Amino acid sequence: MVKKNYIRPLDLNNGRVDMNHGAGGRASKQLIDEIFAKAFDNEYLRQGDDGARLPALPAGSEWVMSTDGHVVQPLFFPGSDIGKLAVHGTINDVAMMGATPLYLTCSFIIEEGLALSTLKTIVESMGQAARDAGVSIVSGDTKVVEQGKGDGVFISTTGVGIASTKHTISGTNARIGDVVLLSGSIADHGVAVLAQRESLQFDSQIESDSAALHTLTAALLDALPAGTLKTLRDPTRGGLATTLNEIAVQSQVGIELMESSIPLKPQTEAACELLGLDPLYIANEGKLIAIVSPEYAQTALSTLRAHPLGEMASIIGTVVADEHCFVQMQTRLGGRRVVDWLTGEPLPRIC
Repeated sequence: MVKKNYIRPLDLNNGRVDMNHGAGGRASKQLIDEIFAKAFDNEYLRQGDDGARLPALPAGSEWVMSTDGHVVQPLFFPGSDIGKLAVHGTINDVAMMGATPLYLTCSFIIEEGLALSTLKTIVESMGQAARDAGVSIVSGDTKVVEQGKGDGVFISTTGVGIASTKHTISGTNARIGDVVLLSGSIADHGVAVLAQRESLQFDSQIESDSAALHTLTAALLDALPAGTLKTLRDPTRGGLATTLNEIAVQSQVGIELMESSIPLKPQTEAACELLGLDPLYIANEGKLIAIVSPEYAQTALSTLRAHPLGEMASIIGTVVADEHCFVQMQTRLGGRRVVDWLTGEPLPRIC
């Protein structure tokens, strides 16, 4: 009788990642089988090849693809973690193109010494977030770097989705007279990460708004006629201010905002005041900007507010003529200010 090789299962309670787990041999396969394959299991991943063979593109649609890297520190924070963030961030980038996200790939850069229990928790969170969103993680890769060179784990994700040719969504589509909508409160994600990192205590806990927005964008696409939903964008790094500046330059227009209409939770506003931060420049991970034709602004607002992720939606401004492509804001006190691009990095490592 031939004796089978016995491989001791990973010690998921006390074990740690070592360089063997990134060498491409038996230890690598064991790490993938016992942590990643279990958490991400689906028919495409089970093909077991270097890539995934996917179904043909449906007629009358086109592929949309996006990629993103996630280096947040700490790895866990109120309301989310790096695993969920990696899924939500790339799903949202695909959704902002007016597409339905279908597939993700992921790449893990893991630091030697990371607890296997921590890695397992992140991977399971990531797998659950993908399942909740109806998206399959179909392929991936793992690498291990020496201790002190990776800060726990970095995750890169690439997303693929399909978009109907009925709608063409782009940052170049904003036109004079169009209306700017925001799906909810700003700055929650960035402040939540900072508070966890610095062990700050506030009277009310601030949680990340990390969420997959594709069902919210789908509702808008269904509710609005072709050509009336011009631009979708999620204001992540650089916050609302920088994202609107990007759109203004792309479309060669100006944007005028009303400060009193921008949703901001009281606890987040208080934290920003205490820390000297401008919430307009703080990252969000579960909010979207929509620019629509003026005659459909109320339809878009009602559609957003009818969705659980858009209950605090508001009309926050209009698109205007401006050869300088400035974003300006009417303040609560009746004055005006230029809302410029982000300068510097007020909150590093938040997404």
